[in-house]
Amino acid sequence: MVAGGTAPAVRPVTWRTWIEPWFLSYALLGASVAGMAPILLPLSVRMGGSATDIGLVMGAFNLGGLSAPAWGRIADHHGLHRVLLLTGLLGTAFSLAVFPSVSSLSVRLLLALAQGAGAASAATVANLFIVEIRPRSEWDERIGWLQTFYGGGQVLGLLLAGLLSGSDLHFGFIIAAGITLSACLPVFFIKRIRRSVPVPRPVLNHPSRHAGLTALSPQSLYHHVNFEALVSQVRSLVLPFGIFLFGWFMSYGGVAAFFSLFPVLMKQVYGVDPSTGSIAFAAAATAGLFLYAPAGTLSRKYGALAVFRWALVIRILAFLALLTIGFANNGAGGVLAIISFGFVVMAWSILSVTGTQITAQFSEEHEGEGLGLFNASTGLAGFLGAVIGGWSAGMWGYKVVPALGVGGVAVGMLMSGKVKPPASKPEEKEKG
Repeated sequence: MVAGGTAPAVRPVTWRTWIEPWFLSYALLGASVAGMAPILLPLSVRMGGSATDIGLVMGAFNLGGLSAPAWGRIADHHGLHRVLLLTGLLGTAFSLAVFPSVSSLSVRLLLALAQGAGAASAATVANLFIVEIRPRSEWDERIGWLQTFYGGGQVLGLLLAGLLSGSDLHFGFIIAAGITLSACLPVFFIKRIRRSVPVPRPVLNHPSRHAGLTALSPQSLYHHVNFEALVSQVRSLVLPFGIFLFGWFMSYGGVAAFFSLFPVLMKQVYGVDPSTGSIAFAAAATAGLFLYAPAGTLSRKYGALAVFRWALVIRILAFLALLTIGFANNGAGGVLAIISFGFVVMAWSILSVTGTQITAQFSEEHEGEGLGLFNASTGLAGFLGAVIGGWSAGMWGYKVVPALGVGGVAVGMLMSGKVKPPASKPEEKEKG
């Protein structure tokens, strides 16, 4: 009580409590690198290149994400969090703006690599702005909203890409670069992190709330592979986690082959123009944002591994439908293809939740390193899937690419069937 007998007013806790102005930076980053770039890059390369060229460019884009451990180490040792965010955004914006003006494949590969590395530099410090500044009791809500902003930005980017893909692609790239550049402004609302002695990163088991098109989201880049720590615990990470991780790698790689060629493939095989395809993608991604909570509920009821397998079955059936439609309709069947692809996208919400849970459970007492391996395998699978997808389309045509999705996801299904559900862990157990 205060003088006069009146208690101080307590500010009610609402969703606004957990949102900070700088979250807008990551919404804009999601719009450009997770929404617009994966649509605009293949379309631009296709104008003067082959399917193989598209795969190489998208592979380079994904490869840039594997630079995350380097950026994370710099941030941890030198406290350059805001510098890395700003330079990453500026580098990505520059690479996007220049890309449509060059025709050399080697230069385009370097620019795509720079886009991925710049996005990784910006995204890898995102969660640190929360865990290094805010109390532990606020992490879950704030990180959840950060991921929601990134996923919402991806949806916005897909819609913009759909609207701009039918016009001059140069203008689309300039818009994407401008969006990335504008993401620099909210950075100045972030408190500066001063730390000279690195400390172990806490384990954050939040799934990545985006459509699975890119592995460049903040949550995917938070846990890094620490090879020194892995050596000391390699036995606990071999089985059954190694089997599961191999299945995840194959499954994600097969799907990445399709995603990397998406706008061109949908036009060539199903007669769906890039504008319609991007908007349909955005609709499926939006629906997927509402499936994260049900996925968690189902995992608690039936077990994460069982629900994970269900999601893989959905993807196998969807890719089988895409493969059948492609060979049966000869450039038609667009509506059925869009519906089938929608199931591929929405299944990601279930796979992201359950895959993260299974990794944390299988890696026992070393969740941080386990999640680092999980994220690294995702990025490497995205790179190899894009390259193999482009090469396959160049050799045998775009119609064969859904077969890579079928094969990759089928291997993932078989591998997941060879492991037993891991024992559940107490949720209240804290990691440091």
